[in-house]
Amino acid sequence: MATPAPRILAFSGSARRESLNRKLLAAVVERARTAGGEVTVVDLRELALPLYDGDLEDEKGMPAGAQKLVALMLDHDALLIASPEYNSQNTPLLKNAIDWCTRADENPLQGKVAAVVSASPGNFGGIRSMTLARQLLTHLGCHVIPAQCLLPNADKAFDEKGVLTDERAQKAALAVANELVSVAARLQR
Repeated sequence: MATPAPRILAFSGSARRESLNRKLLAAVVERARTAGGEVTVVDLRELALPLYDGDLEDEKGMPAGAQKLVALMLDHDALLIASPEYNSQNTPLLKNAIDWCTRADENPLQGKVAAVVSASPGNFGGIRSMTLARQLLTHLGCHVIPAQCLLPNADKAFDEKGVLTDERAQKAALAVANELVSVAARLQR
């Protein structure tokens, strides 16, 4: 009996419609599907997560959007996260989503295979936010794969249709997708 395709949950920490990180995420998602992964993409904006507040949680419980994200994480073997960089840090959207998820009865991040990609119009390609996201995910129990896809000068790396044209980034995106699918398949429960 064949092992089922690893289920990967993909999302970006950017809310912008024309986000470079959302474009990079789409490129890696496409490659992960080609590599045999079953990918679900979720838009964190659609979850309408309020800013994490312990008093709000005590009064109203976990918001519906957070419950949905937790359920999605629990239903998937791996995570693919695009981590934009704001002032050399993770975006509030990404950090807030992760913070809400950690409030669940069961840590939905524990044991997940994770990959982080990052794009930036600057020369560093989002390396600072990527490093912080990888560190946070590791702390929360994820097995973060070594492969990375950084995209500096990302404002010049896509064509008018949003297709990744940067050859080096294409190779990195493929490497991340292949490693994520391979490791997730081996660690499936």
